[in-house]
Amino acid sequence: MKKKIIFTEKAPAPIGPYNQAVLIGNTLYTSGQIAINPATNELVLDSIEIETKQVMENLKAVLEAAEMNFEDVIKASIFVMDMNDFSKINTIYGSYFNEKTAPARETVQVACLPKNVNVEISMIAIK
Repeated sequence: MKKKIIFTEKAPAPIGPYNQAVLIGNTLYTSGQIAINPATNELVLDSIEIETKQVMENLKAVLEAAEMNFEDVIKASIFVMDMNDFSKINTIYGSYFNEKTAPARETVQVACLPKNVNVEISMIAIK
C-alpha cells in the first residue's frame, strides 16, 4: 500500500519534518496537534479549556481533509503537562465523541511539550 499525505490549511502547518496526517489504505495516523490557530499561526493558551478546544478543532480539520470524522477515530493519545488539568481536558475532549462509541485512549503526563503548550493530542482513525 502506498501512503497518502494529508494536508489542510484549516489546521496548523507542520513545524518540522512531519505531516499533519498519513493515510495508509483506510487507516489515518494524525500527528499530534497543539493549540495553534491556523488562521493566525498563534498559540491559543487563554485557558486549558480553550486550548483543548483548539487542539480538537485542528484534529477535526485534519480528519475532514481525509474525509473522516470523530466517529472514525479508534485510538487517541493525550499528552498533558499537568494531570491536574485532566478533568477539564476530558470534558472538552469528550464533547467531540459519543461516549458509547468513543475510541480507546491513553493520557500521559509529560515533562515538556512543543512550544511549552499544556496539551497535545494525536489520533488513529479507520474509515
